[in-house]
Amino acid sequence: MENFPFLSVITLLPIFMAAVILLLPEERKENARMLGLAATLTGLILAAYVYVAYYQNLPAEGASWRETLLFVEEYNWVPGIGINYIAAVDGLSATLVLLTAIVGVGGVLISWGIEDRPREFFAFFMLLVAGVQGVFIAVDGFMLFFFYELAVLPMYVLIVIWGWERTREYAAMKLTLYLLIGSFIALVPFLVLYFNMPALGQESTFDLRVWAETDFPRNLQLWTFLPVFLGFGVLAGLWPFHNWSPDGHVAAPTAVSMIHAGVLMKLGAYASMRVGIQLIPEGAVYWLPLIILFTVVNVIYGSLIAMRQRDMKYLIGYSSVSHMGLVTMGFAAMNMNGFTGAGIQMVSHGVMTALFFAVVGMIYDRAHTRDMDALSGMGTVLPAAMVAFTIGGLVSMGMPGLSGFIAEFPIFLGVWSGGTLNLSETILNLNPANYYPILAIITVFGIIITAAYILRAIGTVFLGDYDGEKWHDMRPLLSIDYLTLAAFVLILIVIGVFPEVIAPIVQSGVRPVVGRLDEVQQAGTVLNSVQSSAIDILNWLGGAS
Repeated sequence: MENFPFLSVITLLPIFMAAVILLLPEERKENARMLGLAATLTGLILAAYVYVAYYQNLPAEGASWRETLLFVEEYNWVPGIGINYIAAVDGLSATLVLLTAIVGVGGVLISWGIEDRPREFFAFFMLLVAGVQGVFIAVDGFMLFFFYELAVLPMYVLIVIWGWERTREYAAMKLTLYLLIGSFIALVPFLVLYFNMPALGQESTFDLRVWAETDFPRNLQLWTFLPVFLGFGVLAGLWPFHNWSPDGHVAAPTAVSMIHAGVLMKLGAYASMRVGIQLIPEGAVYWLPLIILFTVVNVIYGSLIAMRQRDMKYLIGYSSVSHMGLVTMGFAAMNMNGFTGAGIQMVSHGVMTALFFAVVGMIYDRAHTRDMDALSGMGTVLPAAMVAFTIGGLVSMGMPGLSGFIAEFPIFLGVWSGGTLNLSETILNLNPANYYPILAIITVFGIIITAAYILRAIGTVFLGDYDGEKWHDMRPLLSIDYLTLAAFVLILIVIGVFPEVIAPIVQSGVRPVVGRLDEVQQAGTVLNSVQSSAIDILNWLGGAS
């Protein structure tokens, strides 16, 4: 099976199935559901095979990124300008492909009861899944941007047609504008790097393997990194460009919320790492010590705003902003611990938020409200939903024995190990080696706030007195609901109890990126942005005096 195009089938089968679904007669709703399930289940089986096969063939520690890529598929697309179809996975992308497949199947199962134009819904949902998978397997820059836009555009249609009536048009437009503007901001410096390839003795190509082996001029890296990283960071919910995300969560139908928080935001984080940090390492070393300050705001601000919410979807939406801040913080640590934790956090948070939104969708379908003040005693009639939400909440708090702890602890360890705690030196010398540990301490308060709003939500919604008269028509969960919740819960527990099922493969994927950062830091040729700003201020003060 070594010549079988696993990655192409995983990515392109949903597009083909979307076309088939749209050709069905309108009355054949059940066939649309079955075809959507068939596409996502096939993708899940193939993604699981890719993951296991990669795990069994982990590359050596000193391998370059090119050497870590497996399941490589390469075809000429527009060779005259260096555009090719190049698909492959490393350890991190193989993990995220599997995550997308899992959440995609869950989204189809949760959407089984949709009666309003299910043919069109499942067709656009297939396009959304295909777009996300395409980004994770892309090793060609043009292909990456192509699938990136393909992942964004179906979101608008899915929200504006099947979303929450009160805010769907506003949220869909806001989400689309934010993400399209962000991708345009990232595209411009990306093209600048492309047009500089001939001057560096390279052919004009979008092959990211060639880019990863090219040393771009330092000044070019310093000014291109920030727009590339922040442009993709918009989709990752990086503060202060996060405002689109909670509104999108609330307005989207349940399955789209699951993909949105569970996978789509990871797409932004992955692209900012793959295109930004890996290809422009000197720019990363310069800017990440400043960007880490934004991530602290992400974590604390997101937690505080989540604490204020009474709508369950808004609570989870702002919680996602907070937890995605930890992913970017792991990248900004610029070491193996931080990157490993960030990779695992993408998976843990992806499954956790998919679980959260599935539970909220089940409650809303039966109670027709997400207002926590109006809900009480839901655990009496929906005990499985209460157990699943509670386990997801414990993951969100970083409870040992669950996936959240395995993800968050390495991130904090990576940030802390960025230096030694010395307050006097921090005040006198703005070096990350001095202020990184302080940021780690501050960020821990985000976990405390998370525990507060999660426990309050559990107590308010699931515990307390159950009003049998008010909820006399409350329906129990379906078998398909139990299956979805059990699968998500099992993944969160397995990762927490047996971290070796994910940690080695994630480490193999991020090791080449960390290696490039280490080379720049050991060379000591690049001041970071905070140090540079401090020097500029001191020089200005000296000149003014």
